[in-house]
Amino acid sequence: MEFNYSIIDSDATSNLQLQHFLEEYGDFSCSSLAKNSNDGLNAILKYSPDVVFVNLNENASEYFQMVIELHQYVKKLPVIIGISKTKNHAYEAIKNGFFDYWLKPYNEFDIRKSLLRLKKQMPESTPAHSQAATICLKSYRDFQYLNTDDILYLQADNNTTEFVMKDGSVVNAFKTLKTFENQLPSNFIRIHQSYIINTIFISGISYGKSVCTLKLRNLQLPFSKSYKANIDEVKNLLSKSTIPSIN
Repeated sequence: MEFNYSIIDSDATSNLQLQHFLEEYGDFSCSSLAKNSNDGLNAILKYSPDVVFVNLNENASEYFQMVIELHQYVKKLPVIIGISKTKNHAYEAIKNGFFDYWLKPYNEFDIRKSLLRLKKQMPESTPAHSQAATICLKSYRDFQYLNTDDILYLQADNNTTEFVMKDGSVVNAFKTLKTFENQLPSNFIRIHQSYIINTIFISGISYGKSVCTLKLRNLQLPFSKSYKANIDEVKNLLSKSTIPSIN
């Protein structure tokens, strides 16, 4: 099972250290990073992560208030794990429903037990292809139904969106790209202000040229720095299902 997680931490070094630590466990994929409670709340509502790691060393009270506020917007909270250099906030974390409380420097054995307990507790996620396989595009009294497996990518065109299909056809929708960002299955990832891509068609990623190559017609789409975290997530997911090369 794949777990998507968010990190809320103003310390960039601590943030990076935790990402590297979780990479060793293989089942964890970073969906967002935030530096404060406001950005953290927005990231949780936008990406719906399974797990949220919160560094409580600074502004702990704001993060506890963020958790309380979350109840207003979601039916089920993500698993929340607090991180701190001291035990000062442990009681408050437990009172606010935190799953666990990790002390720094990290104790590998304690964290391994915590993550195994987490995996045992959380239900199996629904595979992406069992989600709705059809999207309906409405325009006045016209309804057009597209099989999401046939969509190569979506491209913004002013206030409209072009659905580029694998057969080369283009279907126009009179809504912005943002409208469709959270309506499509999880294999669709935004890589640019103007593009959402169907990751099942990706055949290559070039960080040097900042482009994704698609399997069909050798198409190349640019990705921007602001969506690099999404590209990293795609790369990690694809790497898990491929045979590593030997150099």
